[in-house]
Parts: sequence; structure tokens; C-alpha cells
Amino acid sequence: MSDPSPPTDPAAIALGALGWILSEEARAQRFLDLTGLTPDGLRAALAEPATHRAVFEFLAAHEPDLLGAAAALGFAPETLVAAGQELSR
Repeated sequence: MSDPSPPTDPAAIALGALGWILSEEARAQRFLDLTGLTPDGLRAALAEPATHRAVFEFLAAHEPDLLGAAAALGFAPETLVAAGQELSR
């Protein structure tokens, strides 16, 4: 059986990246502060395209986060940027 390939759907990538963002308390709090979301608001908006775009914007705004998320998810940083751009269309 072969390994499953990583998701290519921008929404799936965004949710994976959000999991990475939320895995570290200070980074999670920075995301909430910058987006204006509360934990309850974030839970309610998980499926919203605006939330997915916010994830990619957050990562693109701070290169260490972009590189960390890309490494953790097994993507090139450019893949995360491209997924964010696809959602912005």
C-alpha cells in the first residue's frame, strides 16, 4: 500500500496549517489577536473561506511561520503561498 499523497485542496491545506498554528500557544494567540477571532468564533468559522484565507495571510506575513508550517505539513513554502492565492481568486 502506498503512502497517501498530501492534500492539494486549498481548504484542506488551510485546515492543516491552522492545526500547526494552534499547536503552539503563543503562535495561536497571535493568530487570534491578528484576526480578531475568539476561540469560539474560530470554531464556528472553520469551514469559511475567509478563515482559510486568514490562515494563509498569517503564514505569509511571517516567514518563520511559513517555513515552519511548510516543513511540518510536508509542503514547499511556495505551495502554501499558491494555495492562499487560489483562495483569494
